[in-house]
Amino acid sequence: MTPPPFQATRFERLQRQLADLLFAGLRGSWRRRSLVLLALLVGFYGAQNLTALWLERIGLRPVVALVVLLLVELVVRLRTRLVAERPALVWLLLDNLRLGLVYGLVLEAFKLGS
Repeated sequence: MTPPPFQATRFERLQRQLADLLFAGLRGSWRRRSLVLLALLVGFYGAQNLTALWLERIGLRPVVALVVLLLVELVVRLRTRLVAERPALVWLLLDNLRLGLVYGLVLEAFKLGS
């Protein structure tokens, strides 16, 4: 016996829209899902290693943070201007790379105590 369908209320539509927003990156083929997850992990890995490398080479924390902030803002600005409703795979990969990078930087900041 199947359960009865949900009524089309505003709350049910809101729940469906939130689920679509949260799980949009997990839809599609296994290739798309794996690339999206790999982009997230590569962004995190890059943040952990590149910040340590840049801090060792340059030595100025504010300069490194400013460069990373400018790169992230550039990607955000380009995406909002160029992408329509459904982003292509490249934009999803850039978004996940950016999210992994920001998460890695925040985690690194907590580890450094700043």
